[in-house]
Amino acid sequence: MLETLTIADAVELAIVERNGFVESRHAGAAVVLSPEGEVIAQHGNAEALILPRSSLKPLQAIASVTAGATLEGEQLALGTASHSGTDRHVEVVREMLAAGGLNEDDLGCPAAWPSDSTARRDMLRDHADKARVRMNCSGKHALMLRACVATGWPTEGYLDTAHPLQVHIRDVVERLAGEKIAHTAIDGCGAPVHAITLLGLARAIHRIGSASERSPFALHRVAGALVRAVRENPWTIAGPGEPDTIAIETLGVFAKHGAEGVMVMIAPDNTTVALKTLDGSSRASAIVAATLLARTGALTEADVAALATALPLDVLGGGQPVGMIRPGSGI
Repeated sequence: MLETLTIADAVELAIVERNGFVESRHAGAAVVLSPEGEVIAQHGNAEALILPRSSLKPLQAIASVTAGATLEGEQLALGTASHSGTDRHVEVVREMLAAGGLNEDDLGCPAAWPSDSTARRDMLRDHADKARVRMNCSGKHALMLRACVATGWPTEGYLDTAHPLQVHIRDVVERLAGEKIAHTAIDGCGAPVHAITLLGLARAIHRIGSASERSPFALHRVAGALVRAVRENPWTIAGPGEPDTIAIETLGVFAKHGAEGVMVMIAPDNTTVALKTLDGSSRASAIVAATLLARTGALTEADVAALATALPLDVLGGGQPVGMIRPGSGI
């Protein structure tokens, strides 16, 4: 039986307050690693297994580049993104595909509408249909395809768990997490997603965040370049008004959420947090992660206050703020 996160393992990570009344509570687990990679705070069971979902994308992107894809800047950052499907995102993904002699039909992710409201409204006005390139994982898929082209692996079937690319990704995940993959499932975009512990995810993200582009090891050089690309191009990782983009722009952190309430965040000094909400909600993830980093001194209280102001945390009543989503008593 797989030891997944349970109610007994969880603590209160966040609350939703309306006019002084606690309306909802988000329970889960979190772990914080020091700049040196040591556990300095743990809330709930960080050794329980989770599916990192899109928080696994930095690992998948590094694996794709070490397999042979040569991308940098905006294209590299898009390879680890959960983007909102704006025209700007789509333009870069199309450039990634074209440079490898590929097109949108090669993408294995499902067709989708953009989550960005402006892009979706424009598409509906123009009577356009949903498209694979608009799917939030299209950058990851374009990067995977570029790896296949560069290495000479078949692009057909690149999402199969037995495909050489996916075997390589699995190896990189285990190396960075420092543990064996416990289970493999299929993510919403069709790609394999691997179960590791919350601590293993934090360990992997810390190794990525503390990697140097001048390292003698290719994996570390790629990791350093990836983190820099995202920090220099925060619009790529999500989009206008999205929590990851807001956190990076406001605090200079590296942030990557995953579906079902997963979040990883790396402070400028490489202090790292990973968390998972048990109910799968992500609405408090960014502010909880930043608060945990501030508790260690990696961010300031002013940083957290600035992020809280920038994020959509207000609880509305009659169109006016009457409360707020904020960190809970468990942290």
